[in-house]
Amino acid sequence: MTESRQAVTSTTDAMDREEHDLVVVGGGPAGLAAAQAAYDEGVEDIVILERDFELGGILQQCIHNGFGIHYFDEELTGPEYAQEFIESVAERGVDIRLETMVLEVTHDRTVYAVNDEDGMTELDAEKVILAMGCRERTRDALDIPGSRPAGVYTAGTAQRFINMEGKLPGEKAVILGSGDIGLIMARRMHLEGADVEAVIEIMPYTGGLTRNVVQCLEDFDIPLRKQQTITEINGTDRVESVTVQEVGDDFEPIPGTEYEIECDTVLLSVGLIPENELSVDAGVDLHPVTGGPIVDETRETNVEDIYACGNVLHVHDLVDWVTEESMIAGRSAARSLQNRVETRDEPIIVEKTDKLSYVVPDRISTVDPDREELPLYMRVHAPMEEVFVTLSSGGEQLARDFHRRAEPGEMITFNVDSETLAALPEPRLELDVVPREQA
Repeated sequence: MTESRQAVTSTTDAMDREEHDLVVVGGGPAGLAAAQAAYDEGVEDIVILERDFELGGILQQCIHNGFGIHYFDEELTGPEYAQEFIESVAERGVDIRLETMVLEVTHDRTVYAVNDEDGMTELDAEKVILAMGCRERTRDALDIPGSRPAGVYTAGTAQRFINMEGKLPGEKAVILGSGDIGLIMARRMHLEGADVEAVIEIMPYTGGLTRNVVQCLEDFDIPLRKQQTITEINGTDRVESVTVQEVGDDFEPIPGTEYEIECDTVLLSVGLIPENELSVDAGVDLHPVTGGPIVDETRETNVEDIYACGNVLHVHDLVDWVTEESMIAGRSAARSLQNRVETRDEPIIVEKTDKLSYVVPDRISTVDPDREELPLYMRVHAPMEEVFVTLSSGGEQLARDFHRRAEPGEMITFNVDSETLAALPEPRLELDVVPREQA
């Protein structure tokens, strides 16, 4: 266990300077789980920096149930799930600093943060875990033509208005995009008395979990219109209608297919972006598909001693998976602090075929005698029926896992046991998705 160190005041300027074993940037579910795991692994000098006025991140506005089924074996609401970890880190005496904005993380693990009470603080960390989460794409990212009236919101903003502020953003809504937040907000708007005219999805398949399509749309007779998109937002002071068109295989609007839907509200559920401005400033390399850092199995980035986890790494479907992955980062950082990590002579490179959009981690860099199996996270490019996810090395198939259906909106986890890793014919793994009849 490393010795806890106290804050010291810099003699060169008025800024306070502190030294810590571990600084966690972000107090959402990822940061909380990482801090808990690191503490339980023997590191007590931990600081969580959170810019909001409370811990829990996006979970605080997710008042619906469905959280914790995998991790706690029971259904919880978002705030209930968050509270379990808020109490857990508080019981462990982790240093929690709310309403604290992190301005910069440098490649040598210096964290600059500011808040009303302490002013600017420089925190020199042995290890840093990035857990900043993600943000929603806005209308500006989509280049939707039309006027700029009131009534256009991201789905998450509308969720906060209703669930935390008690404000209904509109009475007649159209939702663009079928991500999970959009699906959940279709149901929420309906339950609060608004008319949800349609959910419009440009792809030929939905972007959210199948259970959310069923429970949020089908159960409430809310129409889902695939391979269509909003091509214009109409209105002056307030949204009055939207123009919708069908799209072709190239996702371009098909002339002559346009029609209007009257509405006073447009909710956008068109994707999440990992919030990695701090990561880039620190010199962290980002993945071209996920938008998050490229990491090894310990969740360490290309910058030594800087780790990433949760939605800042890649967008997850379930908070349970965020917790699982973030605990990997927390344990790994702690074990590295205690010099309990054995680095491989040559890392195992994790590759994929073009049927998969990405795999996390990108490489396997360490040998862990306590690790029984290693989870690999991935998504398919397009929906597929009855497939095997296969694991190969050197042309030899090592393992496979059957799925009745694989969807881009549902992350796949493939667990590789330690014996398989130890007996690879070459330091390379390849993941593929193979139809059942070809496997």
